[in-house]
Amino acid sequence: MPPRSEPFDFPGVMPSRQKRSRETTAALLQAGAEMLRTRSLAELSIGALCSKVGATVGAFYSRFESKEAYFNALIEVAARDGEIRLSQMVQDRQPTDTSLGELCRLQVHGIIGWIRNHEGVLRAALQHDDTKPNRWTTFKALARATAAHATPPLLRIMGKGREAAKTQTIAFGFQVVLGTLVNAILNDPGPLSIHDDEMEVRLGNCLLLLLEAEMTVMSPKTSGRNAGRRSK
Repeated sequence: MPPRSEPFDFPGVMPSRQKRSRETTAALLQAGAEMLRTRSLAELSIGALCSKVGATVGAFYSRFESKEAYFNALIEVAARDGEIRLSQMVQDRQPTDTSLGELCRLQVHGIIGWIRNHEGVLRAALQHDDTKPNRWTTFKALARATAAHATPPLLRIMGKGREAAKTQTIAFGFQVVLGTLVNAILNDPGPLSIHDDEMEVRLGNCLLLLLEAEMTVMSPKTSGRNAGRRSK
């Protein structure tokens, strides 16, 4: 959640000049994000939300055009937090001696950390994706940007050659990681939940195994030479 004194320049959110008013807006957003961890968007009562932060319903509607505008603001807050985290990861580039396993673990750790922080908002966005398809578009773009950022350092460790195939495997690896996490958020089918430390370990290993498998694939030219040697 942004600092309480920071302006919220989101569509449908009324601009606040006074610091106290901005703090109330931030408190309403923070409370809603927390309440969505245990209830659906339909179950989120504006009255209960306002009571939680000591505000009136009138104060809510003086800041948000509607409940939909309020939820859109929650999505924007989650997305901006993801962009900030991604920007920090770009700035904190990993040392050249980082192992492939460690880099996979760091990538998964960052993704899961962000998802845990915004779990309720992400679940609500997924639940309403069928009626409001654009709800999830912002997060799809963020997922693509995360994979794109991770690709160069992963390619460097994976070695030269077959760059297109390795890039595709990295993209698929992130698809597997994110798909598993989306299913965990939305359905929680088990055996592991988004909050289990083992989820992070296993997904990091899953990404690593996919990349290592791609690294062992021989090019057709090399494979042909080896076949020729075996036939002699």
